[in-house]
Amino acid sequence: MGLAIQLLGTPRVVRDGEPLPGARGNKVWGLLAFLVRSPSPVSRKHLASLLFEDAEDPLAALRWNLSELRRLLSDDALRGDPLSLSLEDPASYVDVDVVSRGRWDEALNMPGLGRELLEGISFASSPSFDVWLSTQRRHLQATSEAVLREAALARLAAGAAIEATDLAARLVGLNPLDENFQALLVRSLAAAGDGVGASRQVAACRALFMRELGVAPGATLEAAMRTVTALPTAPPATGRMAAMAQLEAGEAAISGGVLEAGLQCLRRAIVEADATGDPVLRARTRVALGSALVHAARGRDEEGATALHEALGVGEEASPALAAAACRELGYVEFLRGRYERALPWLRRAAALAGSDRGEQARILTVHGSALSDMAHYTHATALLSEAASLAAEIGDQKQIAYATSMIGRSYLLQGELAAAAEVIDIAVAKAQRHWTAFVPWPQSLRAEIDLMNGDVDAAADRLEHAFALGCQLGDPCWEGIAGRGRGRVAIARGETERAVEILTDAIARSVRLPDAYLWGKGYALDVLCALAVDLGLPQAAGWIEEMQRLAARSGMRELTMRAHLHRAALGDHASGSAAALLAEEIGNPVLLALATPVATLLGRC
Repeated sequence: MGLAIQLLGTPRVVRDGEPLPGARGNKVWGLLAFLVRSPSPVSRKHLASLLFEDAEDPLAALRWNLSELRRLLSDDALRGDPLSLSLEDPASYVDVDVVSRGRWDEALNMPGLGRELLEGISFASSPSFDVWLSTQRRHLQATSEAVLREAALARLAAGAAIEATDLAARLVGLNPLDENFQALLVRSLAAAGDGVGASRQVAACRALFMRELGVAPGATLEAAMRTVTALPTAPPATGRMAAMAQLEAGEAAISGGVLEAGLQCLRRAIVEADATGDPVLRARTRVALGSALVHAARGRDEEGATALHEALGVGEEASPALAAAACRELGYVEFLRGRYERALPWLRRAAALAGSDRGEQARILTVHGSALSDMAHYTHATALLSEAASLAAEIGDQKQIAYATSMIGRSYLLQGELAAAAEVIDIAVAKAQRHWTAFVPWPQSLRAEIDLMNGDVDAAADRLEHAFALGCQLGDPCWEGIAGRGRGRVAIARGETERAVEILTDAIARSVRLPDAYLWGKGYALDVLCALAVDLGLPQAAGWIEEMQRLAARSGMRELTMRAHLHRAALGDHASGSAAALLAEEIGNPVLLALATPVATLLGRC
């Protein structure tokens, strides 16, 4: 009961269970959708230029539509300047908020889940708003997919394999070219006892990928087939001590780089722990396996997420500390794949469970701040990351200091604050070199970006060659991608544009060769490639820009979305230029504002 705003599918407003008369004009729905999705109050000038650029008097048109919206909502709000939509009644319900930030079981019951935002409505007379709407549609489609994935993982973890199979099949129907979704369906079928169906799905997926992408699916699909058969089949032997022995052996093996043997020990530890009935031990073994699959095993995040969901199911009340770790790891998985709006609730839940544990809070804050930085909320991100670094310093966690300070430095770098960026990234490099060699390529590549911006191409090249070589030795697609992007920029600086294109396309392919790689890195590399392709007039430019825009829009990477709009504007798309200027103003990054100002000036003259 109360006010319900439904924007997915055919839009409507319902009060106390009764649908209200529809809005008079599609732009009222557009105005409502924009205000609902806006992260901060919006000026009347901004709204008028976005939605009513075709009107003789845009501000008058906005006033009329606001009066219609007040009538629709039976609310006397939406006055003044700037404007914001305040739905303070606890009974108020907005479907796009539920799918973005609600629990999966709440979102799963929405009739509009998976349907398009403002379905069937277009805004041809307001091309800038049409660009915004297209971006939001992509983003909410990806968020709906994330909800279905989360639901399928939770049902699989709870032993409801048939329900998980139905949800995974629905997910594959929405996005059949996502290897993680295909692997989840295969694992669900296998867990439900349908080995024949799982094998058929693998064959169908291989055929689809070869037909549509020209490549075979990776190791994740094969691992999905092996998941059930990899579980120990012998009965437990000696209970608690056996569980602890297997747990310690598994963690030691994984630390020593003996991955598969370590994973098998951890799986065995779960079986032994289950025999004891101790919820804390059962949760601890599952968190250990889930974390190992997320961090040590390439391409196994989905299996790891299932173990983490299981940990929450068996031990959240018994051990808040373990539950906090499980929630943080689940948030980290969402962060890597750019599902930020689904990551943030996991991280908030983790923070509440972690209490006064400074080490856990530092880890949670680092992931939270990194996610906000990916979304271009730089001020908030830097505050959280600084707090994470301070907490990590209090307990002497050098790895966490390296991670948090590298992300602080990245935020400064993206905002053009090069001196501040160099200071903190140098700390991150030094900490990584002493305590965490496997992390070195990340801050080292960021430090090379500063060298390039300062004109020291040779210093940048040296750092990047080392970072790339180490990334290749580690077999880490994220590090290979970020270092490869920098190497491409070095080639551009040296006038080797043809070689730069080769390096950048290779870097992009490397960065996502596994389905659980860090997607922001791909977008960051695509930005350089798109700019170069536009400058050179390459025929592939439009396709690469579309790829970048799709990636950034689906995830909510606002800065990369704005940059994709700029690249499209450089090809002559004025609507994208307007969208870029408005988004740059919303973000407030001085580097973006400097890039957008010439575009806005040109559009004002046209």
